[in-house]
Amino acid sequence: MDVIEKLDEFSNRFRSWGANEKLSGYPFVENIRAPFAPARRALPMTNLALIASAGAYIDGTDPFDLESKDGDLNFREIPVEVEAGDLLYSAKGYDPAAVTEDRNSLVPIDRLLEYEANAVIGRLNHVWWSLSPWIPNAAKVATEMGPKIADRLASHDVQAAILIPASRLCHQTLGIVARAIEMKGISTMIVSVDRKVTDMVRPPRTAYYSGDFGAVAGKPNWREYQLRVLDEAIRWIETFDQPGSRKLGVELETKTEAARGER
Repeated sequence: MDVIEKLDEFSNRFRSWGANEKLSGYPFVENIRAPFAPARRALPMTNLALIASAGAYIDGTDPFDLESKDGDLNFREIPVEVEAGDLLYSAKGYDPAAVTEDRNSLVPIDRLLEYEANAVIGRLNHVWWSLSPWIPNAAKVATEMGPKIADRLASHDVQAAILIPASRLCHQTLGIVARAIEMKGISTMIVSVDRKVTDMVRPPRTAYYSGDFGAVAGKPNWREYQLRVLDEAIRWIETFDQPGSRKLGVELETKTEAARGER
């Protein structure tokens, strides 16, 4: 199975695309089939990787290149011990206000460490992977970046990964990366607020809901909302028995909470 099924067709259309930030005329990837790697371990024994495409980088290091037509295909491995205040964001295609206010809205380190402390997962891998939110050249994601990230996850003995996009375009990027990772035998789950894009790319597992770009992992400074987004998504890594997408119960649970007069 190919990471992008009609790679040459995409490349030809991409070459003729007039690069623009609004993605007018952009040739989004369309796949028919999806790879699938069944969960190899129960969640309480899983080393879980986090991959986030908010463009996060450590203050004092170089930001991601947001001007290249191809996009910046480099990725950063950031230790989980790095504090939120030490992160900056190369933002394009999304408003960075939420993640700047509370990184957990796109980089849910604190929420995932809670799951580790409560034995929902075995552990959060000691580094997480940061990608640019602006990588238009999907062919290079499929042939270069995706396999490299999959190899890095394998070298860290990761059994599953959760992927959090920030912008419309990086829903495609992370969908492609998820396909490359599953072809390495590692289970994935991508959280999506743009079902149209993720359904076209066909990552192996998608948990979608009606949320906002820039806060895909949950509204800033609203811990319970973030947990609602992540909880089902993480647990579904284990329960999916074939490729597909499922709708999270975020809105219904939030309405119930509001009706009770709770935040």
